[in-house]
Amino acid sequence: MLKKNIRVLVVDDSALIRRLLTEMLNNADGIEVVGTAADPFIAREKIKELNPDVLTLDVEMPRMDGIAFLRNLMRLRPMPVVMVSSLTEQGAAVTMQALELGAVDFVTKPKIDISHTLAMYADELTEKVRIAAGVKVNPMRILPDPPAPGIVDDIIPRAAVRQFRTTDKIIAIGASTGGTEAIKEVLLRMPPDAPGMVITQHIPAGFSAAFAERMNRQTRLIVKEAEDGDHVLPGHVFIAPGDRHLLLVRNGARYECRLSDGGPVNRHRPSVDVLFRSALQAAGANVSAALLTGMGADGAEGLLELRQAGVHTIAQDEASSVVWGMPGEAVKRGGASEVLTLEKIAHALLRATDF
Repeated sequence: MLKKNIRVLVVDDSALIRRLLTEMLNNADGIEVVGTAADPFIAREKIKELNPDVLTLDVEMPRMDGIAFLRNLMRLRPMPVVMVSSLTEQGAAVTMQALELGAVDFVTKPKIDISHTLAMYADELTEKVRIAAGVKVNPMRILPDPPAPGIVDDIIPRAAVRQFRTTDKIIAIGASTGGTEAIKEVLLRMPPDAPGMVITQHIPAGFSAAFAERMNRQTRLIVKEAEDGDHVLPGHVFIAPGDRHLLLVRNGARYECRLSDGGPVNRHRPSVDVLFRSALQAAGANVSAALLTGMGADGAEGLLELRQAGVHTIAQDEASSVVWGMPGEAVKRGGASEVLTLEKIAHALLRATDF
């Protein structure tokens, strides 16, 4: 029995981009572009006519922007979507919103010399389309709301009076495909004086800052893109920059962030394995760790090292993962003390740190 091709509809207002994406995808084994659309209104009719398996969707388009179209699509006809985003500050913020609405992943397109440099993204694009084709798009989860503005915690966070606990407990989290929304759900369930957190999410440079800013606005925690020397305090969360490894180090009585330009590990920079190894060396049994949804195996070995050293480790379960690659590999290797649905992970991390 012949394996069915993944049927893709390419949606982009640029004729050049539509042609390049079509050529790249058609040149990949098992992928077939069944149609293209220059704007969301044409795309809507093509979806009805062609019934594609995956949509590639531009962020900025005429007549209806990609976000408005995606919101309607996920409400009326949920399907796997890979966003094609400009690598700009505005494009990064909009892409984070698209992932929140249900897009599976995104690829970035260059700002200059598109016809030559976009071809460099062919492997990434085809890989993400293949992943998207295997994803079951679920209705958006209802997450707990952050507190209303104007409360006392906004002026004097409870974390301030417990600042010395920074030397005791740390939470480390790693994620990849589907991870921005998974991390958001974990952070939304954290109290404002939770143990300090360090997070590595596979994400391109230029998008990590937008992701951190979005989490800072939406949660009760102070979230920022990590910088060298940042003190990891209670109620604070540090996201690895998209092109640098994040390490946790001990400096006297404090934990600090340290950034590294070292080469990719498991094909990734930042790497979850690097973060987990550094957390083990800096904090030992004072850390608890979780490996969330993502493709590949980055973080699986690091989670195993942590568990073997007596650290309580958590892997997200298959049912709640967009892709059960990284957490699944950790489970297979014996690196997970617990395998939990996403909604239970925040509580388990807090419990493991005696919070």
